[in-house]
Formats: sequence, C-alpha cells, structure tokens
Amino acid sequence: MPSPAIYPDIASFHEELGLPAPQHPLISYVSYEGMQFQRHAFSSRIMLNFYKVSFIHKTNGMVRYGQHHYDFKEGGLAFMAPGQLISGASPEKSLSGVIIFFHPDLIRHHPLGKKIRQYGFFSYAVSEALHLTEKERDVILKLFEQIGMELDTPADRFSQDLLVSGLELLLDYSNRFYHRQFATQREDDNALLSRLDAILLRYFDSDAPSRSGLPTVQYVSAQLHFSPDYLSDLLRANTGLNTQQHIHRKLLEIAKDLLGAGEWSVADIAYRLGFEQPQSFNRLFKSKTGLSPLAYRQSLKAGTDAL
Repeated sequence: MPSPAIYPDIASFHEELGLPAPQHPLISYVSYEGMQFQRHAFSSRIMLNFYKVSFIHKTNGMVRYGQHHYDFKEGGLAFMAPGQLISGASPEKSLSGVIIFFHPDLIRHHPLGKKIRQYGFFSYAVSEALHLTEKERDVILKLFEQIGMELDTPADRFSQDLLVSGLELLLDYSNRFYHRQFATQREDDNALLSRLDAILLRYFDSDAPSRSGLPTVQYVSAQLHFSPDYLSDLLRANTGLNTQQHIHRKLLEIAKDLLGAGEWSVADIAYRLGFEQPQSFNRLFKSKTGLSPLAYRQSLKAGTDAL
C-alpha cells in the first residue's frame, strides 16, 4: 500500500485543492465551491498536520468522508485533528459548505492550545458528524463568517488574538451542540444498552475470554459500529458510566453468578472471565464490591444458612 500524502502546512494543501495561497499561514477560511482538486487530493490516503473544521450543507444522501459514511441530508459539522489518516474519501467538489483549517502553532501559546484536548469531537472526527438544528446552523455559520472577515482585515497586533478568540468561540458552540446531540439520543438508551449487554453476554458465554482475554473497549465499540471515544462519551452522557465501566459492570454481574453457583473455584472463574492472573480478578472484584471473591461467596453462603 502506498504511503499517504502528508501535508505539513495549510499552504501546501491549498495548492493541492487549487485554492489561492492562504491569507494567514496558520489559519484559512475556504469554501468547498472554490476547490478545483488537483493531483490526488481526496483520491488516495492523505494526512493533514493541522486541524480541519468543516460545515457541509444539505446533500442528497450519504457522503464518504474519511473512512466512514456520514449522513449529511440535513447538513452538519465534521472535525479532524492533525495526524488523522483519511483514505478513500469521496470527491468533495460536489459538496457545498465552508471549511476552516488551522495549524497547532496558531494556538500553541494560547490557553486554547491546552483546552483543545477537551473537545471530544476531535478524537473521532472520522466516525461521527455533528448534526445541527436550523438555529444552530445559523450560529455556526456566523462564527465561520466572523473568522473569514477577520482574515480579510489587514493584519495588526490584535489579529492573531482575535482569530484565536473567534476559533475558540466556534469550538465552544460546537461543544455545546455536540452534547445536545447526545441528549437527543437518550430515547435510544434502552436499545443501545440492550445491544451492549447482549454483546458482552455473548462474549462471556463463549470461549473468547480464554482465547483473547477480557473484552476491550475497542472490541465492544467495533461490534456496535462506533468509535471507542464516541461510544464512551455517549454512554457517559446517558448513563454516567463509560464503556470500560459498563464492561466491568457486566463482568462483575457474571462473576457474582458464578461465585454464587459454587461450581467453580475463584481461580477458575478468573480464567474463565479472561483474566491472566487470579490476583487481577481479586483486585478488581474487591475494588468494586469491597469484598474479595472468596469473602463474597462466603457471605452468600452465610445468608443462605441463616434462612
């Protein structure tokens, strides 16, 4: 497989897209309609060494964006962080919308340089788009335009601070709408949790733990067709627990059933659940329940004897 085309700066990517040189070396505001698509942009694997925030207007259906399909029937925002690999993307010349590219050096000496790690949408930009209501689209587009207008203003000693402030405001509003998107999905909580429980039960009921160990966040996320970060954020927003905590919850539930049945030793239960060492199982069980597995089994027996 050929190596990806790497674009170290915004100017080189502008050239690839057939766009004029950026007005600022570290940030640019462009329209999809202005792209001419030169050599191999979006036709092979590429990697950007800067951030990309794009708003796409309504389309006729699904769009290949990065390594996943997005539904942009109602428009939406997509986010990419430096170093993310894009492969097999559809030509974006058929899209309508606006993009802001910005280099990490723009924000490196501003508080936003550290704060940007808190925006979860950059962690899985190629897996989940942010859908917006009509009112939210108006807010976002105005923030895009404000950055564009500032770039059109002759540079002075205030320019960079104003650009970073505008960018931070755009990301903060995106973060608000991003969490709103989680809230509107609450009605599907039961279905998601039922699917998650079914996946974990099926895993623990098979010989997968003895072959592959404990189920991982990556495994569960793949089964549910979410990225790991997105699934953890979605579960946390709706249940207060992330994916790893849900895995532990189901593991402890099954462990308690096995301990109560009394047919397996604690060590055998540990191995059956996927632990490499019984001590690791003992530590996890005690940290979550306050009792060692053996003490828990004894407490169940004492309770039965008292009846």
